Amino acid sequence: MGNFNLEEIRQLSVAERLQLVSDIWDSIPENSHPPLTSAQREELDRRLDDTADDAVPWEEVRASIQNRLQKTRL
Repeated sequence: MGNFNLEEIRQLSVAERLQLVSDIWDSIPENSHPPLTSAQREELDRRLDDTADDAVPWEEVRASIQNRLQKTRL
């Protein structure tokens, strides 16, 4: 691991620390994530199965929101 001074980082403003975090995050290639464990994959599959029947197309959600917004403006 490279050299860094945690105390110096703590001295940065919140905005500077957020920028540092963002810069670090952006430096990580998208395809470098660790593989899912079998338990994680099973949980994701379970959640997909649980919500598959409840899914609503974006167009319907958007239309419903727009309809409610129009009613509140009257």
